[in-house]
Amino acid sequence: MTPSNPSRPSGKRIQFMATCLCDAFYDEAAIATVQVLEHVGCSVEFPEAQTCCGQPAFNGGDWKASRKVVRHTVKTFAGEHPVVVPSGSCAGMLFHGAPLEFEHEADRAEVESLGRRTWELADYLVNGLGVAAWPGHYRATIAFHRSCHSRGTPSGEAALTLLRSIEGLQIVEFGEAEQCCGFGGTFSVSFPNISAAMGALKLDHIIAAKPEAIVSADMSCLMHLSGLAEKAGRAIPTLHFAQVLRDALANANLLPVVVES
Repeated sequence: MTPSNPSRPSGKRIQFMATCLCDAFYDEAAIATVQVLEHVGCSVEFPEAQTCCGQPAFNGGDWKASRKVVRHTVKTFAGEHPVVVPSGSCAGMLFHGAPLEFEHEADRAEVESLGRRTWELADYLVNGLGVAAWPGHYRATIAFHRSCHSRGTPSGEAALTLLRSIEGLQIVEFGEAEQCCGFGGTFSVSFPNISAAMGALKLDHIIAAKPEAIVSADMSCLMHLSGLAEKAGRAIPTLHFAQVLRDALANANLLPVVVES
């Protein structure tokens, strides 16, 4: 898998893809992402017709259904501006998975065009906009989980670059850090026992390092690990990467005050 777009975007007008998980479970991650993007000067557009990137059907082998969703996404996010996604998984689908589904050159060209404009959030901040350090402070000890879909891309290291720069934030090392959390989308449904065992192994290593929270740039991983931990009586807070950036700003009073009318 290659970076979505190695060149710097022109301007800071972006289209925000909130993802299905933000819509259903992680609205706070979506809000935090918008606040973070606005803090660095982006004008954020939210195409309301957006639905899904098509990955669930793609992973499940139903490429016919996935192609229908991808075509809708291409239409919904038409234009030339960067598309920013708070998920390495969804971003990876658009710039790597989706083009594989289309055999006809014209169709594939449209999908690839969207893929070239698609950025995972951390990748966009660091490698798109050139943000090298993050202001504010956040006094906590965290474990950072690098999702499988962000491997082979700059996203994981970009997220760590910003997290390491935050005053007061400590990132603990833990065993088998590159181990998959076991979710894998439809994999966790098709092979629940294997998925749960992989997640439990991951949790064993993370909890042994005694962090106060688990942080990741992928909500699917957080959802899986959080559910397994709670079921096992080992509940531990989980936070999306954007929430940590947003809270660091808030802790230093660097977010605008919203006055309700």
